[in-house]
Amino acid sequence: MKAILERIEKHRFLFEELVKRDFKKKYKRTVLGMLWSVLSPLLQLLVMSVVFTKFFGRSTPHYTIYLFSGNLLFTFFKESTNGGMHSLMQNAAIIKKINLPKYIFLLSREVSSCINFGLNMIVYFLFVAIDGVPFTWKFILLLYPIIFLLIFNIGFGFILSALFVLFKDIQYLYDVFTLMLMYLSAIFYTTDAFSPMMQKMFYLNPLYTYISYVREVVLYQNIPALWHHGLCVLYAAAALLIGCIMYKKMNYKFLYYM
Repeated sequence: MKAILERIEKHRFLFEELVKRDFKKKYKRTVLGMLWSVLSPLLQLLVMSVVFTKFFGRSTPHYTIYLFSGNLLFTFFKESTNGGMHSLMQNAAIIKKINLPKYIFLLSREVSSCINFGLNMIVYFLFVAIDGVPFTWKFILLLYPIIFLLIFNIGFGFILSALFVLFKDIQYLYDVFTLMLMYLSAIFYTTDAFSPMMQKMFYLNPLYTYISYVREVVLYQNIPALWHHGLCVLYAAAALLIGCIMYKKMNYKFLYYM
C-alpha cells in the first residue's frame, strides 16, 4: 500500500488531471452538468418509489429511505465498477506511449465515482431529515461500510478491467450480472417474507451486506453485529486481493491486447 501511495504521489499531477478529465467528460455537452449526479438517482428513486408504493402497495415504514439506501449504494457500486472496467482500454493510447502504473487510471475513475457518491449522500441525508428519521451519533458508523464498499469496488474494478482487456464480451455479461445483482440485493423489497435460512443466504451477496449495514444504522438505529462488521472486511479484502493478483499476473499481457 505504501508503494502504491508513493507512485501516486510521484504521478500526482497526472492523477489529478485524470480525475478532472473523467469528471468533466461525464457531463460534457449537458445543460444541467454536475446536477445530473443528483438528479439521476433522484429520478430513479421517484420512479421506483411510485411503482412499489402505488402499484404494489408497499407499506414498509420509511420505505423511501429504505429504497434510497439500497439504490444509493447499488448506484455507487455500478458506476464505480463500470468505470473501472473500461479504465484501461479508454486510456490505451497513453498506456502504450508512457510507462506508468496502470492502476492509476482505475483509481482516478474511483475518485470520480466517490465525488458523485458524496453529492448523492448529501441528498440522502436531506431525505432522511424530511422523512422524520432521527439523526444519532451512530450515523458515524456509516463510514465503515462506505469505506469497505469503496475497497470492494476497487478490487472488483481491478478484476473487471483485467478481464475486459482480454475479453471484450465481459461488458455485455456484466450488464446482465448487475441486473441480476440488483434483484438479489433487496433494494426495493424486504427479506422478512423469507425463511430465516434464506435471510442468512442474502449475506452471501457482498452488496446486500453493505446495504443492510446502512439500513441497520439509519432506519433501525442499531449497531450491526460483530459478524456483520467482519463480513464487510472479508468481502473487501477478498476482492482487493484477487484483483491485485490478477493485475500482477496479467500485467505483461495488457499491451499486446490493447
